[in-house]
Amino acid sequence: MGTATLTPPATAAPPAAGKAGRTGRRLRPARERAFWPFLLPALIAYSALFVLPSLFGFWVSFNKWAGPGSAMTWNGLGNYLELTRSEAFRTAFVNTFVLAFGGGALVFAFTFLSMMVLRQAKGRAFIRSVIFLPMIISVIAVGVAIGFLLNPDGAVNTVLGWIGVEGRPWLGPDMVFKCIVAGLVWSSTGFYVALMMSAADSIPPYLYEDAKLVGATKWEQFRHITLPLTWDVFAVSAVLWVVNSLKVFEIVIAFTTAGTPASPPIQARTVAVQQYASVAGGGVPELGSGAAMGVVILIVTTVLIVLTRRVTRRERVELS
Repeated sequence: MGTATLTPPATAAPPAAGKAGRTGRRLRPARERAFWPFLLPALIAYSALFVLPSLFGFWVSFNKWAGPGSAMTWNGLGNYLELTRSEAFRTAFVNTFVLAFGGGALVFAFTFLSMMVLRQAKGRAFIRSVIFLPMIISVIAVGVAIGFLLNPDGAVNTVLGWIGVEGRPWLGPDMVFKCIVAGLVWSSTGFYVALMMSAADSIPPYLYEDAKLVGATKWEQFRHITLPLTWDVFAVSAVLWVVNSLKVFEIVIAFTTAGTPASPPIQARTVAVQQYASVAGGGVPELGSGAAMGVVILIVTTVLIVLTRRVTRRERVELS
């Protein structure tokens, strides 16, 4: 008998590497092109409302210009050099930094204190709501209310008179900006307390129980448990405060116009207020100078955000 030879069944040959690669390359661009119809409207709106006006403002900062209908003349770095010689701008610049760093120190000191005290306090949800309450009030309303309270004939001086204490010129040159900082800290702290307390609430309770067993104090618990595990939220909060404090405008206008002249005094101005005053403060508008202030505050904001991110950068702590 003859011997039969067995041959393995034929199998489909795998596609050539080159063909598979070409197929993948054809599919990938198709997927990448699919999101452009959804992205284009946002890009167009962002470019039209932010990028192009910013570039135009940057160009205006190198020119003398009184606004539409007037001639624009090249001034080079003249607007920036004028800012260095302007006492009003220097005062506004210093005030802005005082607000950013001094006000920020007060806000986060109170925030951390609240995290330590309220972690196990009874009725902490209600207390946290009370702290957050000023945040839902309009900044304009806060400024106007505090301005009326601190007027020479306002409620604060009236109450001081009842107890035999002489009233103070709260809206005078030496006190007005300190009162603005106090009002802004009061109205803003609730947001950061709520943000940080929400992060602290996610920490497992057994960590604090173990810390108590070894005799850790509240400060040690906060330092070694609460702060490391909420550090990422604190870093974001610090950036938010820096950005918001460098563009403070409404509360200054509202505070200084409550019973006082409409134009804010130089001692009370921030850079944003000084920028507005250079454009709409009476007389010939100086859009070139105002644009130069905008460029300066943009650069300062970018630098401070980068520095804040670097200072708050640390190794991430995760629970296993």
